Amino acid sequence: MSIIRKIKKALGWKTRNTTPEFDLNSEIYSQLKPFRLPLVLVQLIMMIGTIGYIVIDDFPILDAIYQTGITFTTVGFGEISPISDAGRFFTITLIIFGFGVFTLSTAILIDTIIKGRLFDLYKERRMLYNIARLRNHFVIFYHNEYSAQLAKQFIDNHIPFVVVDPRDDIEKIAKENNYPYFLKEEAFTEKAFLKSHLSSAKGVISLSKNISENITIIASVRLYEKEIGRNNPFLVICNAETQHDVDRLKKLGADKVVAPPSLMAKRVSAMAIRPDMENVLEEFLYKKDTPIDMEEIYINDDSWLLEHKLKDAHLRDRFRVSIIGITEKNGKFVQMPKGSAIIHSGCKLLIVGSQSDISKAKKIINSPSKPKDLIDV
Repeated sequence: MSIIRKIKKALGWKTRNTTPEFDLNSEIYSQLKPFRLPLVLVQLIMMIGTIGYIVIDDFPILDAIYQTGITFTTVGFGEISPISDAGRFFTITLIIFGFGVFTLSTAILIDTIIKGRLFDLYKERRMLYNIARLRNHFVIFYHNEYSAQLAKQFIDNHIPFVVVDPRDDIEKIAKENNYPYFLKEEAFTEKAFLKSHLSSAKGVISLSKNISENITIIASVRLYEKEIGRNNPFLVICNAETQHDVDRLKKLGADKVVAPPSLMAKRVSAMAIRPDMENVLEEFLYKKDTPIDMEEIYINDDSWLLEHKLKDAHLRDRFRVSIIGITEKNGKFVQMPKGSAIIHSGCKLLIVGSQSDISKAKKIINSPSKPKDLIDV
């Protein structure tokens, strides 16, 4: 253990683990197995040559090693000391065997590079170490036009993500779409979850046009979630073509399901009916580095705000945020609630403001005890 680690341990600091959850060393070692025979032969010939020069011509051990090396590699430096006839015959034999070993080694090297995937494994290993540094990222399963557009939005908003797709040309696709992290794996397998560092991810996004693939992803992710004992569930987002499929995916465990036909119809309707409002949404909610954000805050069971009036939190005065909607536990949505609205258990507040102000308000809302500066208010 290094001194820095000892200091961190003494201070109670946690060391961030950046080691991939999936180890490729065994596969890399299997690709290196063909090199064992040439290496053994090289060492064997070096030993035989060194012993031969010591016995035949009484070379010092260092001279014997040097003479064997220049003879074995056929560099043509000549004799470092006078060699007897028997020594010269031994040298010729050593040169022949050396040439044979180098020819065999070259053939094995070329064959391993052409037929094997050693370089691919090293590239993948480097990718896994980069992915292991990610925290609160999204794992996007399957590449298509939806995921390509989503990736652009994530890149613009500095949201980390990993794309997982089983197709052979995923590396080419990743370069064309500027995917910073990608993996060639079957989406629903444990290997894909480990390689994408899913245990540290914020959520999973599956935008496959095949409903069965989305169903498999949801079931696999929820099962993996239980296996690793994750405290906060993954945010699972999928897409579906029909309302029936939307309902199915939500029942199976998806948190959010997007229906592109329905979504497009709503956006077009908004543009036609309220074009100015649509421009406002484009400007403030979907724009890169927007000064205004919107978030839905779930009220914890131990929040001090339970059974209090909304105005008791003084959110607008203290944090410059506004509550534009309340979703009750039964699913009923109250838009533009009054300050006299009572906050009940299990409800969610739809809040608008800057990201920093929303974060401050969120801490106050879900604090177990009422803030001191509000006690006398």
